[in-house]
Amino acid sequence: MSVRTHTWTTKSGEQRQAYLVQYSTAELDKRGKRKRHVKFFDRKKEADAFHAQVRVDVSKGVHVPASKSIAVEAAGRNWIDSCGDLERTTVDGYQQHLNLHINPYLGGVKLSALTVAIVRDWQDKLRKGVPAPGQTQAEPRTADMVKRVTTSLGSLIGDAVERGHVGTNVVRNLRANRKRGKERKAERRAKGRLKIGVDIPTPVEVDAILGAATGRWRPLLLVAVRCGLRASELRGLPWSEVDLKKGEIHVRQRADAYNRIGPPKSESGERTVPIPPATIKALKEWKLNCPRNASRELHYVFPNGEGNIENHANIVTRGLAPTLIAAKVTAPDDSEAPKYSGLHALRHFFASWCINRKVDGGLELPLKVVSERLGHSNIAITADLYGHLFPRSDDSKELAAAEGKFG
Repeated sequence: MSVRTHTWTTKSGEQRQAYLVQYSTAELDKRGKRKRHVKFFDRKKEADAFHAQVRVDVSKGVHVPASKSIAVEAAGRNWIDSCGDLERTTVDGYQQHLNLHINPYLGGVKLSALTVAIVRDWQDKLRKGVPAPGQTQAEPRTADMVKRVTTSLGSLIGDAVERGHVGTNVVRNLRANRKRGKERKAERRAKGRLKIGVDIPTPVEVDAILGAATGRWRPLLLVAVRCGLRASELRGLPWSEVDLKKGEIHVRQRADAYNRIGPPKSESGERTVPIPPATIKALKEWKLNCPRNASRELHYVFPNGEGNIENHANIVTRGLAPTLIAAKVTAPDDSEAPKYSGLHALRHFFASWCINRKVDGGLELPLKVVSERLGHSNIAITADLYGHLFPRSDDSKELAAAEGKFG
């Protein structure tokens, strides 16, 4: 196994030079000898990098020669086929990543030819909005989108590794995927924490929203604010899981973007959430007027006019947005635009309400209980999102009171 310089003269008499990597694999040729492979590079740096990688791959027995490798586009089809057990919305998102961001740039590249340099160049083109071959224009992708499609590319290559179409996953060698603790902390600081009045409605704003809510939207917004259910959980909530006598909601299912019922987002998403008294009263009144389906059955708690699952877009555009505008909870620069764009802002408020001190109108619940009520898959998610909202133990008033005992 070696890297050599190869020179030759073209028919026109021009001198050319390339770098040649020659190596053997455990695979046997027709003569029963180890099969030899040759690969040419224009730059010595690229040849050296390939040589170093192929030595490791051959020693581990995972190297796949270019002749047996497939293109990224074909690997993408295999990857999508393997996602059959995932939600339709998730698979559609992966397919969109392939169609819009991966295949136009890398679809024709063989997996064995992918290098860290090629992937980094692809990321740079996405960020800058450089058009793919055959395209005339393209919009710059956000940093978050680049991160997500890179993750999809890594999953695609990971699937190809398992199928034996390529030896290593180059995406896992990217420095961005090997960040140290300090770098991750710096990234989180740059992203910023959720802020009251910016990402999370204030108590005054919530009072105004609930005061302005009317008709079928009032019980829905009350449950969103006081029980913290996700939008998908609200849309898929059946009356059979609402115990108005005990004052409990049992979250055991959700409705996806295609109005199909499935399990909660995670195992911890299946939970029991208490219902405050005023919300119980609103639900009792709503149950008497709730639309029924074609068979006259009362099924979903917050259905559309025909008693079936309501679309998420309708809840936001017909329910939440007009209510926020009526409550004058609008954008600072536009009195006709709602200040908060989705129901998740109300879920954020529920989390802050659970966390806040009782003297400030909150429930002052422990972190673990808050995590359970939100249905987070682990307590770390709750801590990362809302940890800064918990009361500080070094509050100046508490310090002064404690100091007085020993002064």
